[in-house]
Amino acid sequence: MKKLTIKDIDLSNKAVIMRVDFNVPIGKDGKVSDDTRITAALPTIKYAVEKKAKVILLSHLGRPKGSFDPKYSLKPVAEHLKNISGLNVVFVPHVVGEEVKEAVKNMKVGDVLLLENTRFHPGEEKNDQELAKAWAELADIHVNDAFGTAHRAHASNVGIANFIPSVAGFLMEKEIDFLNKVTYEPDHPYIVVLGGAKVSDKIGVITNLLNKADKLLIGGAMMFTFLKAQGLKVGSSLVENDKLDLAKRILEQAKEKKVEIVLPVDAIVAQKIEAGVEKKTADLKDGIDDGWMGLDIGPKTIKVFEEALKNAKTVVWNGPMGVFEIEDFAGGTKAVAEMIAKIKGTTVIGGGDSAAAVAKFGLESAYSHVSTGGGASLEFLEGKDLPGIRSIADKKK
Repeated sequence: MKKLTIKDIDLSNKAVIMRVDFNVPIGKDGKVSDDTRITAALPTIKYAVEKKAKVILLSHLGRPKGSFDPKYSLKPVAEHLKNISGLNVVFVPHVVGEEVKEAVKNMKVGDVLLLENTRFHPGEEKNDQELAKAWAELADIHVNDAFGTAHRAHASNVGIANFIPSVAGFLMEKEIDFLNKVTYEPDHPYIVVLGGAKVSDKIGVITNLLNKADKLLIGGAMMFTFLKAQGLKVGSSLVENDKLDLAKRILEQAKEKKVEIVLPVDAIVAQKIEAGVEKKTADLKDGIDDGWMGLDIGPKTIKVFEEALKNAKTVVWNGPMGVFEIEDFAGGTKAVAEMIAKIKGTTVIGGGDSAAAVAKFGLESAYSHVSTGGGASLEFLEGKDLPGIRSIADKKK
């Protein structure tokens, strides 16, 4: 089902309340240290301004537990937005109330207001209808451009839609289009690359995509649960012992469905997760010695993965291959990022750590789409119905 977008409505002289995802890191100097999410929201904000709307922005930052906490204030975000956009951005240090109403009343066409962190109000995460109504009363239209919170039913992304029409911003539209394609109508061969620490985080994705993918490539710490399930020695590597039966079941299901699961054949191992420690390559069929743990995929695995990805038409990647934050164990993640970047078909990076990794290697623009939502993209790939998407109005047939 296609969703209504900001382009489908007349914005002229309208007040627009827009949920964006400005959940960005703030450095020790009190300034924004990575503005990827802010720049991602700019096209929607600027479009509304160009179409002569008044724009009221809502976002959360961090997890302030429903009350004011200065370290999670959006004030530095407002300053940064003003500097990079050239727009007339005014910060309102309140979430809701008389000061907010007054600020909205004083707005001129083309002005942008950023209200304080939505999570400073205890009603935000409870999808409190009174709070949602108070926000809805400030505007004519709700624009949802925060895909990162699409898997949560909060007052600012879902609640407001009960009172005024809700449409998708450009970022939300792009996320829905690409994730729809890879979840429901991928071109084949379709290859899914999964990494990260835990099998338990990815069960839903694996189960859903076993019905669609041609191959599953598994790296990251989660590979050791699969390897141990096959009776291999994994030393001190991270293993979810309570998920060994599940791993066996997944391997059996894959066989039944004729989906090839490609597991690593070697790993970079060390005794500590630290930079500069002694490391070596372990052949996984011989097992990993006690006291040593696998912290990245090895050079032979990189070749195996490269071969497996060769003719792919669709690739989805979620989760790093190793502890990529430490240079010594970043080789596998970097190699996978580079091989997926060369693929001519549809390539989707599933947010979270994978998005951080491709940014670290300067490859963001090499893929069809890098998702802005880790948890939301995972749930979409699981085939779940996300409340933050469901609440956006559908296009009439």
